[in-house]
Amino acid sequence: MNERLTQAQIDQALASLSGWSQQGNAIVRTFTLRSFPAALAFAAAVGHLAERADHHPDILIQYKRVTLTLSTHSAGGLTVKDFALAREIDAIA
Repeated sequence: MNERLTQAQIDQALASLSGWSQQGNAIVRTFTLRSFPAALAFAAAVGHLAERADHHPDILIQYKRVTLTLSTHSAGGLTVKDFALAREIDAIA
């Protein structure tokens, strides 16, 4: 599960997601919420998903925007764990 994906596998996985893009060895998406408290609540919900998956994204909160960056640092790039967590995040967005 920690095996790095090929670029073809990454492209295929990205095609199944909406709003995510590849930036180097990571996938990134920015969510715009209705308010700062909503952005905080969303970031906390993402944190709970990440903790349950034992896979932790970088989270940047800028007022009502939350930018998430996913990468499997131990693998040095993208793995199936990143795309699985992205799908879970999309489900709660």
